[in-house]
Amino acid sequence: MEEIDVNSSTPLCPSARAEGGNSAVFGVIAGTVENPQVAYLKQVQPLTDELIALSGSVTPTEVFRIAAPCAETGCQHFDGANCGLATRVANQMAAVSENLPPCAIRRECRWWQQEGKAACMRCPQIITDNYIHSEQLLEVATPRTV
Repeated sequence: MEEIDVNSSTPLCPSARAEGGNSAVFGVIAGTVENPQVAYLKQVQPLTDELIALSGSVTPTEVFRIAAPCAETGCQHFDGANCGLATRVANQMAAVSENLPPCAIRRECRWWQQEGKAACMRCPQIITDNYIHSEQLLEVATPRTV
């Protein structure tokens, strides 16, 4: 797979899918089933077939937080200017961190660029494929129709 260009002018989506290509892992899911938390990597790692294989029988996004260039109009959360998911995370989720997490993609992250510290303080609880989730998380993750 192609290595992600963290210096691209296109912001990075911090909740990307593994299928998109040009992706990188910036966190590993830790914690418990009931309370998963992202453990941030010091340096992003290109999403390779070898890393994908480490996810075993679950989806890579149950194990890794993956960043990729924002799909913008190709994404159901994008309204033409902003990421609705970033807005809902920042405004509807409780902060789970008192300090900014040590995130290797922050400068390039669409959520950071759009929502700032509010999104970062909530980011550690976001698991792209989390099948044991709260009603609140389901509400936040559901795209709004325009």
